[in-house]
Amino acid sequence: FSFRKLWAFTGPGFLMSIAYLDPGNIESDLQSGAVAGFKLLWVLMLATIIGLLLQRLAARLGVVTGLHLAEVCNRQYQKVPRIILWLMVELAIIGSDMQEVIGSAIAINLLSVGKIPLWGGVLITIADTFVFLFLDKYGLRKLEAFFGFLITIMALTFGYEYITVKPDQKKLLQGMFIPYCQNCGTPQLEQAVGIVGAVIMPHNMYLHSALVKSRQVNRANKREVREANKYFFIESCIALFVSFIINIFVVTVFAEAFFEKTNADVNTVCVNASSPHSSLFPSNNETLEVDIYKGGVVLGCYFGPAALYIWAIGILAAGQSSTMTGTYSGQFVMEGFLNLRWSRFARVLLTRSIAITPTLLVAIFQDVEHLTGMNDFLNVLMSLQLPFALIPVLTFTSLPSVMNDFANGL
Repeated sequence: FSFRKLWAFTGPGFLMSIAYLDPGNIESDLQSGAVAGFKLLWVLMLATIIGLLLQRLAARLGVVTGLHLAEVCNRQYQKVPRIILWLMVELAIIGSDMQEVIGSAIAINLLSVGKIPLWGGVLITIADTFVFLFLDKYGLRKLEAFFGFLITIMALTFGYEYITVKPDQKKLLQGMFIPYCQNCGTPQLEQAVGIVGAVIMPHNMYLHSALVKSRQVNRANKREVREANKYFFIESCIALFVSFIINIFVVTVFAEAFFEKTNADVNTVCVNASSPHSSLFPSNNETLEVDIYKGGVVLGCYFGPAALYIWAIGILAAGQSSTMTGTYSGQFVMEGFLNLRWSRFARVLLTRSIAITPTLLVAIFQDVEHLTGMNDFLNVLMSLQLPFALIPVLTFTSLPSVMNDFANGL
C-alpha cells in the first residue's frame, strides 16, 4: 500500500460522492429526521453501502475496459434498448439538475433575507454554466480540488448545526445499527423509500465509470489494473464515508430538535425570536412538516440567525457542486450513447435550460412550498430510473467477454 499512489488515484470518487450530497439528499435527510427521528438511520447506512458496491462495479468497468458505461451500452445493445436507456438516464440527469436549481434558489433567497425572490435565485443559477466552464479550463485536477473545497464547506456548515443541536448519541447508534422502526406508519415508509431514491443516483454509475478513465492505467498489465481497482475502491470508501457522515449530521439534527414537534410549538418559538418567517407555521397541533426552506427557518428560530445562514451556505455548496457533476454526467452519456460530441457549453446550456424552465414557472406563479415539494416528486423519479442504470452495470461487470479475468462472479 502506498499513500502516494492513493493520492494519485484520488479525485474521481470525491466527484462521484457529490451526488450523495445534492439538495435532494439533504431534503430527504431532514424529512426522515423530522418524521421518523433516529429510526431510519440504518436505511441511510445500508443505502450508502449498496451505493458503494455499485459504484465499485461502475469504476471497475471503466478501469478494465477503458470504456465508460454509456460507451459499453452503445457497443453491446441494439438500437431500441440503447435509445430507451439514453432517454431514461437523460431524464434522471434533468431531474437531478432541477433539484440543484431548486436548492441553489432557496439558499440564495435565505442568504439575501428574502430580498432576492425565488425566481431571481433560479435565474442566478444560470451563472453556474460560466463558473463551470471557467474552472474546467484549468484542468481536471484543479476542478477536483474545488469539489473538495465545496465538500469541506458542507462538512463544516452541517457539522456546526450538529454541534449546536447536540443529538443524543445513544439514539444515534441505536438507529444506525439496529434495523427497527417501532410505531412507524405510511409517512415513515415513504421516507425510507425516499432515502434509497435520493442516495443511489442512476446517472452516477455512468459518471464514475467515466471519471476513472482520467488516470493512466496500462490495461495490458493485470497487476496495474488490479492496483487501480484497489486504489479507486479505497478512495470511494473514504469519499462515501465523508458523505455519509454529512448526511448523518443533517438527519440527527432534525431528529433531535424537531421530531414530533407541532406547528404550534415552532410558531411560538419563531414569534418569540421575532422571526419574519413565523407565518410559515400555523398555530395548530398538526405535526411539523419541513423542507429545505423551512428547515433553515426553524434552525434560525431555535438556534439563532447564524444557524439559518450557515445552513443556507451548506445548501448553496451542495447545489453548486452537484450542478457540475450533473453536467459531466450529461456530457459522458451523450457522447457514449449517441457518439455525439457537443461542447460542454452547449451541453450545460441545454440541460440547464430544460431544468430551469419548469422550476422558474413554479417559482414565479407559486410559492416556496410548491418549489420544495418538487424535490419529493424528483426523488421518486430517481427511484423509477434506477433500474435503467443498475441492469447494465450488473450485466456487463459479470460478463467475461467484457471484463476478461475481472468479471464479477456474483
